[in-house]
Amino acid sequence: MRYRKATINDVAQMMELRKRQLIDEGIEPSVNMDVELQAFFERKLSDRTLIQWLVEDQDEVVACGAVLFYEFPPSYTNKTGKKAYIANMFTDGNYRGRGIAKELLAKLVEEVRAAGISRIWLGASEMGRPIYRKFGFMESDEYMELDLAREAMK
Repeated sequence: MRYRKATINDVAQMMELRKRQLIDEGIEPSVNMDVELQAFFERKLSDRTLIQWLVEDQDEVVACGAVLFYEFPPSYTNKTGKKAYIANMFTDGNYRGRGIAKELLAKLVEEVRAAGISRIWLGASEMGRPIYRKFGFMESDEYMELDLAREAMK
């Protein structure tokens, strides 16, 4: 297995992995989001607010994980205001159970440390929760969400 950071040349693969991840999580592919995905990955890689790691077996990418960097207003519990969000964690079904996600997560956490950021958050699928818990992530009631698209349909 070869672990490496994604580059702008990997955007097409990153798009496909993201779509596979969403389908794997049970989300139906109801819209074509290729234009938006491409723009997102190109922009975030270019401005360095996203670091994505890829795992290759021979020439096939079999897993990935990313960290996005965000800046919030400073607070008493986070005086820099900087936070990191783990996203795009995906391992092909044929490669699960080999410690790949754990190794990816370790690399992402190290990226966050190297950036001098002390807060990491994520949204975990049911499949991912045990890995994150073992790594030390705690579940929190800190965030609430309003889905404006759903509100508009009422």
